[in-house]
Amino acid sequence: MIIGRTSEFFDFFVFAIASVLVFPRHVFPFVDPVTGTLYSFGFFAIAFLARPFGTALFMKIDRAHGRGVKLTTALFTLGTSTAGMAFLPSYETIGIAAPILLALFRIGQGLAMGGVWDGLASLLSVNVDPKRRGWYAMIPQLGAPLGLVVASGLFAYFYGNLTRADFYDWGWRYPFFVAMAINVVALFARLRIVVTEEYQNQFEARHLQPTPIFQTIREEGMTIVLGAFVPLASFALFHMVTVFPLSWVFLYTEESISHFLVIEMIGALFGVAAMVVGGWLSDRHGRQLMLGATALAIAIFSGFAPLLLNGGDIGELAFMIIGFSILGLCFGQASGSVASNFGVKNRYTASALTSDFAWLLGAGFAPLAALSLASAFGLGASGGYLLSGAVCTLIALYVSYQKRGRLD
Repeated sequence: MIIGRTSEFFDFFVFAIASVLVFPRHVFPFVDPVTGTLYSFGFFAIAFLARPFGTALFMKIDRAHGRGVKLTTALFTLGTSTAGMAFLPSYETIGIAAPILLALFRIGQGLAMGGVWDGLASLLSVNVDPKRRGWYAMIPQLGAPLGLVVASGLFAYFYGNLTRADFYDWGWRYPFFVAMAINVVALFARLRIVVTEEYQNQFEARHLQPTPIFQTIREEGMTIVLGAFVPLASFALFHMVTVFPLSWVFLYTEESISHFLVIEMIGALFGVAAMVVGGWLSDRHGRQLMLGATALAIAIFSGFAPLLLNGGDIGELAFMIIGFSILGLCFGQASGSVASNFGVKNRYTASALTSDFAWLLGAGFAPLAALSLASAFGLGASGGYLLSGAVCTLIALYVSYQKRGRLD
């Protein structure tokens, strides 16, 4: 589980880091660096728009050919799309074809991300001891900070040890090649689970089979909407402590980028520890209380934390440690937080759609919105997006409690 999630998030972060360091210069050299970064963040969001369509496509493959074929096709598409970016010529070489190709590769990533949903969250929500759901929900999500550590480490090494000419010529491409190798490993790791007889029997016994998309939306629409808004705060924070700060530091400070990437890696390790603690606390005090408390913490964090990015090493390290610690407490519990509220028949497909829409609403446009606000109104304004996510989460938790009385 962890290997599979790590591969997904590694692909995710490789593109995100390149959106700051590489694509504004390589694909959008005809505009100033800030505008080029905003363009890159617009392309970043394309994958989140494509993801629900990927879910629909790969659910059909799942129904027709099985979960193993679905995962194989999806991970191959993900790895190929990511590795394909390594060969992307510059705008000076092929002109407008460069951003077009980048968009096509990004769409491929988004479609594939819709297909790599393996149903483990749905299975765990009905198959483990309710007193241990928080712990098991946390385990796959460890792949997010681990993926960031690997991606940041690679870029920190190449950016810090190559000349700028070599980095922009070939150094930035290497992490995209690595993505293909990691996806092959992740594919075999996942197939060892999903094609086993025990796994298949559990899905069949629990009736967790893919159902048609429109049928699922018709029967579970309100719960899908609630499920998409419940994790909004944590998903918005996810990009506020990963993608956005790198863009601000790169564009508006004299900080060494390799040094800052190391700071991000340190923060991510705090996030890993916080996820473990969050799983334990969730089982003791309930997921609803955990998500509500962390949403309040995120709202407070949004009011002062962005200003720390102008505070040098100490401020940046404080921003990362505090942000990742809060993120770790909630992120492991946010995904699949309403899975048990779906009817068993629709749970598999409904959980996938909920994840798609939650990432789209909470994360897809977060770097674009935060950098736009910060560039136009000052660094403190970037917290506005984060605050809106916290408010949406609190409202969704309240509505969910009134409707169901609990989360899973």
